[in-house]
Amino acid sequence: MNDVGLQFSWPTRVYWEDTDAGGVVYHARYVAFMERARTEWMRALGHGQEQTRQDHGLVFAVRAMRVDFLKPARLDDALEVGVILRQCRRASLVFEQRITREGVLLITAEVKVAALDAATFRPRGIADALYDRLKALETTESAL
Repeated sequence: MNDVGLQFSWPTRVYWEDTDAGGVVYHARYVAFMERARTEWMRALGHGQEQTRQDHGLVFAVRAMRVDFLKPARLDDALEVGVILRQCRRASLVFEQRITREGVLLITAEVKVAALDAATFRPRGIADALYDRLKALETTESAL
């Protein structure tokens, strides 16, 4: 497994497809940016989505999300999408995510993710080795 610390950030750029007619990022696109950052965080841990499904019969699905839109991002902005694991339970994770532009905070979010059986889509526990790795990354300190 790769060495991923308590803080993870994924860069992204705003394209035409991300914006409304005024060149401002459409609110739903922030959700996609955050999904990509969580996916890349897991990949950096050595657990890509397809590998986790194949090796553990496990998928993750967003159960709840609270998003605060503080400032807009615009066409061609370079953004950083941060990920911190706040809580790791046997069958769920809670993330803190932030989106910034040149150090300016644009978005904050809390994302609750459920661990599901890949075949039945019913909640299930995370495999011990993966759970132990994730639990070790859980933090209450804000590093974003």
